[in-house]
Amino acid sequence: MRTIGVIDLMGSRAVAARGGDRSAYRPLRSVLLGPEHVGDAGALARAYRTQAGVAEIYVADLDAIAGRSLHDLASIRDAGLPLLVDAGVRTVECVRRMERPNDPLVRAVLGLETLTALDDLAASVATVGSGRTVFSLDLRVGLPIFAPDAASDLRRLSPCDLATHAEAVGAGAVMLLDLARVGAHVGVDWELVAELRAALRGAELLVGGGVRGVEDIERLALLGCDGVLVGSAFHDGRLPSPVARTAIGVS
Repeated sequence: MRTIGVIDLMGSRAVAARGGDRSAYRPLRSVLLGPEHVGDAGALARAYRTQAGVAEIYVADLDAIAGRSLHDLASIRDAGLPLLVDAGVRTVECVRRMERPNDPLVRAVLGLETLTALDDLAASVATVGSGRTVFSLDLRVGLPIFAPDAASDLRRLSPCDLATHAEAVGAGAVMLLDLARVGAHVGVDWELVAELRAALRGAELLVGGGVRGVEDIERLALLGCDGVLVGSAFHDGRLPSPVARTAIGVS
């Protein structure tokens, strides 16, 4: 199982995410960064590579998710790690407008909170390609987060049904992300993780939101997860990366 470093972008800065209340997010302070690099997304990407040893970086472009313009990700790309990018995809047209959509080092994250219809999910996967598509199962306290204009075909599905539908239309990976757990140090929804792993036939399962440290990562590995998203556990020093790599052999 591999570790995936998290970068939440807002106003061109990396911000500290807590509980999904984006109005309260502030520039990130991290033990991985010196005081001169508070909120510096490029410096954080480099620190993830050189200090934390992560395999990939997940970028949530919170401004794009809110319907504003995309950020320039050049400084993050310069770290040289593969990226998973949530740029607020709503329709297949959004996918076509994404910056450098054919970049082999970038996987497009199709988030539930911005999708409008099941047909758009299928068309977006077909446009980007299965191996470069991640469906983000966005939840808050275990309940799906739907866009205000989401169609009824989306709204009628349970979290597990949404995940299996995404796999059925070709998404190569499903990301479980409960925003209420982000930065809350409460652990993940273990029951739902097990349910998703049993339901998915071949898609990768990535899990984030609430990961507290090495013990949680070990448990996710035992449950058969393919990747774990880590942010605050790195930033506040609860997950010293050499300990994590020694304990669980993550890449």
